[in-house]
Amino acid sequence: MNIGFIGLGTMGKAMASNLVKAGFSVKVWNRSQAPVEALVALGAKSAQSPADFGDVEVLVSMLADDATVQQVLVDDGAIASLKTGALHINMATVSLKLAQSLDAQHQQQGLGYIGAPVLGRVDVAEAGKLNILAAGKAALLEKAAPLFAVLGAKTWVFGESPAQANVVKLAANFCLASAIETMGEASALVRGHGGSGQAFLDMLTNTVFAAPAYKTYGNLIAHEQYQPAGFKLSLGLKDVRLALEAGEAGKVPMPFASTMKDNFLDAMAHGDGELDWAALATVAARRAGLS
Repeated sequence: MNIGFIGLGTMGKAMASNLVKAGFSVKVWNRSQAPVEALVALGAKSAQSPADFGDVEVLVSMLADDATVQQVLVDDGAIASLKTGALHINMATVSLKLAQSLDAQHQQQGLGYIGAPVLGRVDVAEAGKLNILAAGKAALLEKAAPLFAVLGAKTWVFGESPAQANVVKLAANFCLASAIETMGEASALVRGHGGSGQAFLDMLTNTVFAAPAYKTYGNLIAHEQYQPAGFKLSLGLKDVRLALEAGEAGKVPMPFASTMKDNFLDAMAHGDGELDWAALATVAARRAGLS
């Protein structure tokens, strides 16, 4: 199977590398050349442009946001370059509106399309243990299964409309942001009365909230370890905004998401956009005069 891969950021590079190591023929493109060269050294081929994927059966894309997806996949001709019957797997976290627009474009062009955003940070992607949130026609999901088996520990299917997977990813990221916000406020409360925020979070994440997400982000908050960013705070703000947009489209009120959006903006205003989104916890500490 000839595979194309567009978007070699920290996540995409790890994912594409695993596909190459698994023996797939992989053709890659990225705006910056360093990750392309690293993949070529592993055995991948280099595409000349986003429009140079007419020879692939499956195109995988892992891009940062709506604007980049629109620019690279649509405006720069990646989708248009695919031959009729090819499959595109969009693994980026995008808005409901863009997901629906991409689905329509693929149908018009006679292309298969799957929405398949993922859960997991860079170390999880490197280990091939991502959780893949997928939606699309059953036959297309079956075609994508060998790739998903390399990239993830499990594929969770959420329907035949690709946009359904994107809404699930936004809902999951909303839950993660909520956990970060809650731990930030709770540890600030403990610190405000002279207690140890680190000891509190260690207790919390090993008792009532002994779950991977709480353990990962609780540890980052406890040690104020916000660099290097596994997922930038600016991207967290983007995803909370997209969740609010999806909520409005479905007439679903999300009052806590509105509050978190303002807290993300607070962090951005203090120059924290490039930090890990666990740095959202600093907002509560700063307001309490603890930072």
